[in-house]
Amino acid sequence: MKRPIPSTGELLPVIGLGTSGSFEVALGSAQYAQLRTVLERFVAAGASVIDTAPTYGNAEEVLGLLLQEAGVRARVFLATKLSRVRGRRAGLAQFRGSLKRLKTERIELLQIHNLDDWKVQLGVARELQHEGKVKYVGVTHYDEARHDVLADVLQQTRPDFVQVNYSVTNRGAERRLFPLARDLGIAVLANRNFNDGALFAQVQGKALPSWAKQIGIDCWAQLLLRFVLSHEAVTSMLPATGKADRIVDHLNAPGPCLTRDQRDELIALVAQ
Repeated sequence: MKRPIPSTGELLPVIGLGTSGSFEVALGSAQYAQLRTVLERFVAAGASVIDTAPTYGNAEEVLGLLLQEAGVRARVFLATKLSRVRGRRAGLAQFRGSLKRLKTERIELLQIHNLDDWKVQLGVARELQHEGKVKYVGVTHYDEARHDVLADVLQQTRPDFVQVNYSVTNRGAERRLFPLARDLGIAVLANRNFNDGALFAQVQGKALPSWAKQIGIDCWAQLLLRFVLSHEAVTSMLPATGKADRIVDHLNAPGPCLTRDQRDELIALVAQ
């Protein structure tokens, strides 16, 4: 399943892959070997969006090596960030470091992470976009307390993408950010879809709703992702995993959107 990037119409698969934590592993370790399988299954299924950052430990280095070993860089929509830097020179230097670690000459999406020095760094990103080093630019945040500030930035700058936290229990983006993104033609990447894993503890021991099987849902991971996908503003989502079996669950999550009644029932069930 794919959805369009509003600024160009380019289609993106709705299931992406986050790398925070899950890709911060030792090179040559058993976890690294499992990530190789994760990447192979991800790309073989037609998925492409992978999100990382220079401040996610060694995730960029690990991802760059895996992409090189698998020979699939051309099939991946690669997103990284300008993160925890101030000033144009520092932003450009960090970007050059990302290119080196990711073993690429070009990035599909460069985002200003958590609005750090956003006015300067967004200028850097657009400069790189003009040079052809970056295809799209975006801004991100993970905290609902910053959603209004993020919305103000969208109104002022109209980037191609916004990345924001969204899950069954963190739905603040629905209030202002999602309607604004729709009106301004901004693509939405949804992160923290499992609340960093906390949602699995909340649903542990609970049975799936009776209607889940009827819409192709086999497990809680798929249902929680289907909830995110059911909002029309979401272009793609970024669940993170380093497990080969779990990436299969993620890739099988897309399907018919939940109805309003199903969404409400799921919200109540998770909150119990």
